[in-house]
Amino acid sequence: MVKHALSVTRQADFAAWYQDVIAEADLAEESGVRGCMVIKPWGYGIWERIQTVMDAAIKDAGVQNCYFPLFIPLSFFEKEADHVDGFAKEMAVVTHHRLIQDGKGKLIPDPEAKLEEPLIVRPTSETVIGAAMSRWVQSWRDLPLKVNQWANVVRWEMRTRMFLRTSEFLWQEGHTAHADKADAMAETLRALEMYRAFAEDVLAMPVVAGEKPENERFPGAVATYSIEAMMQDGKALQAGTSHYLGTGFAEAAGIRYQDKDGGHSLCHTTSWGTSTRMIGGVIMTHGDDDGLRCPPRIAPHQIVIVPMLRDNEEDQAILDYCAALQAELKTLDAFREPLRVHLDAGANKAQTKRWGWVKKGAPVILEIGPRDVAGGNVAVIRRDRLYKDDGKLNSAFIAKGDFVGQAVATLEDIQTSLHAEAKQRLDANIRRDVTDLAAHFKGDDKFVGWAEVQWSRPTGAALDKIVEQLKAFKLTMRNTPLDAAPADGKCFFTGEPAIERVLVGRTY
Repeated sequence: MVKHALSVTRQADFAAWYQDVIAEADLAEESGVRGCMVIKPWGYGIWERIQTVMDAAIKDAGVQNCYFPLFIPLSFFEKEADHVDGFAKEMAVVTHHRLIQDGKGKLIPDPEAKLEEPLIVRPTSETVIGAAMSRWVQSWRDLPLKVNQWANVVRWEMRTRMFLRTSEFLWQEGHTAHADKADAMAETLRALEMYRAFAEDVLAMPVVAGEKPENERFPGAVATYSIEAMMQDGKALQAGTSHYLGTGFAEAAGIRYQDKDGGHSLCHTTSWGTSTRMIGGVIMTHGDDDGLRCPPRIAPHQIVIVPMLRDNEEDQAILDYCAALQAELKTLDAFREPLRVHLDAGANKAQTKRWGWVKKGAPVILEIGPRDVAGGNVAVIRRDRLYKDDGKLNSAFIAKGDFVGQAVATLEDIQTSLHAEAKQRLDANIRRDVTDLAAHFKGDDKFVGWAEVQWSRPTGAALDKIVEQLKAFKLTMRNTPLDAAPADGKCFFTGEPAIERVLVGRTY
């Protein structure tokens, strides 16, 4: 029987397992402020890798980075009614700019320091960026205007869970302005494809890209698109969204341009974003009962070298051997970047360090002792293949030169195998033959994946009724997959002729 590194398994309690992975992999911890977390070095290192790769893709699309204020005047939100309604319950508000002593040893807001206008702590930046765009766009020559910022945002969540739903989180938000709908829609779908490719190729996390139903649209948007990933408990995780905003935000902010004929027209705008929620997705897609399994493309360290030191005269030779191996590996490129190799020469015992890196999910762990030095070998542990069929640790002894020669291919194989495993799970658990949602999704702890059903795009009261019916079973509509088979029958909910197909499932 395999003895796992974590105290709880996925099957026994998936929610507790998720929290255990975060703690044991040293990703993040509670901050003392409800819904806010401290992201620790390994967790932030993963976020930095996400930033690095995605930022390159953003810039390749002709988008420029900039930064906008954390505080946004309340009046900016009031110009866009649908938008403010969508975020009103989640907004953190600043009303004073100074504190004073109350005479009882406590600090209170100074009544004399009340702001003339309340400031909203940024929940998203459409309004403040729209104000800037109204100044920056004058002529058709200024379009398209494409900007992005990497920032933190605040949405006062009632139920929080680290990485998945926090009051403060880190993200990127792209905002663009265009001369017409066609160009804006092309940008909306370009961003969606960027997120799909990133999730699949970099996070090794298979997703379904599609359009959100009307009730799931971003507040004020004309159309919202998402990528949806299936977690190991069968629930969906919305991992990135892209929105076509039409001309509504442009009208509220006054984003107009003079066309070639001298007339004035409103711009069509878009916004798109993804966040540290992706890290939660990686945990729940790839983690196992020993901790995180980190895809090599986002692992802060792709290969970790663990010298087996014994506080004797052989230690220096082992360290020299390890340092030379590290230097040799660092000359290699994997995924078009220099290999990231870490030598863990810390004071802990080798076994303690090994299991620490197993829990963090380092893709490859090398253990090197005096016999390995004498024989010119390394002991290799692949994190995606931790155990042999008999349950024993899968540690393979390989000549050092052979390992160096195959190190890049090994990392590429780990990246591919993690994606293949998750893809098989996704494909096997989208059911297209469900006739009774209540029966299919019965039981909160039952792994049931998603149902794909035919859909007629009802609106208004008819849609509201369906949403309430789904809510009774803790279900939501995720998106209408862009690559789904054409509709060929009646709507699952209304009996009307179907237009498309929609995914239904439980969600985070």
